[in-house]
Amino acid sequence: MNLLIRLIITTILVVIIAHFLPGISVQDYTSALWVALALGLLNAFLKPVLVLLTLPATIFTLGLFLLVINAVVILVGDYFVDGFAVDGFWNAFVFSILLSLGQSVMNGIFISEK
Repeated sequence: MNLLIRLIITTILVVIIAHFLPGISVQDYTSALWVALALGLLNAFLKPVLVLLTLPATIFTLGLFLLVINAVVILVGDYFVDGFAVDGFWNAFVFSILLSLGQSVMNGIFISEK
């Protein structure tokens, strides 16, 4: 049940952030749902590989390079989802920060940890 709630939260946040952030566009709610699914899968499978491959850079920057990895994951999601468009790296960077912050707040409110 928590997975479904997280998916809905991410979908809603993608729509809201795309509405207010120039350079990010989502065609419709179905595309936002596909973006949420794609980001979930990319975070589960691609992100750990990227983190492992860039471990020296992550250690050298005291973890700030993880923000770059998040932006790269957003750009890869843009490549795979047709109704989702990101205009560049910096838009993906800001989008990933806003999405991470929004997910942290909303998951803290709606997800019960038992």
